[in-house]
Amino acid sequence: MTEEFKKLKSKLLQIVKEKSYEKKDVILASGKKSDFYIDCRQTTLHPEGAYLVGKILYSMIKESDLKIEAIGGPTMGADPIATAIAVVSHLEGNPLPAFIVRKEPKKHGLGQWIEGKKNLANGAKVAIVEDVVTTGGSSIQAVKRAEEEGLKVVAVFAVVDREEGGAEKIREAGYEFNAIFTKRDVVG
Repeated sequence: MTEEFKKLKSKLLQIVKEKSYEKKDVILASGKKSDFYIDCRQTTLHPEGAYLVGKILYSMIKESDLKIEAIGGPTMGADPIATAIAVVSHLEGNPLPAFIVRKEPKKHGLGQWIEGKKNLANGAKVAIVEDVVTTGGSSIQAVKRAEEEGLKVVAVFAVVDREEGGAEKIREAGYEFNAIFTKRDVVG
């Protein structure tokens, strides 16, 4: 890890702690109860936070040697992440298109599950990106939907791994998994 990468991660962690972390009782998307919440949208919709997430995840994707051709994930959490990575990848001369996986097919028009599909070759090697991974359920669902649409998912990347079994579930399903931060990084 370069010194520049460490600085970027440190600054992003500061923003995540300031904007996204809250100590309070909540029910998570997985249905689990938790005494803290990490709302990464507060970070990924912040100008510097979005840039840092895009820059760091793009670097992680590039370093993975997986030859990823596009990035996307489940709406809403992944929308700003995929867009940030796409913008950074363009600026760095290796454009990766972004796509969005819907929760249900569009009720009108073409009834699509995936937005941005015209930018993707059939069989393209893609990564699913997530804001926070808890049980891995939404990641696996996005993987399945992307594969049903003709894409080849090779990895899942997240901003935060809550360390509640999601990483293991994703790996057991046969996909590489990497997160910028873990629960320990954010909560302390």
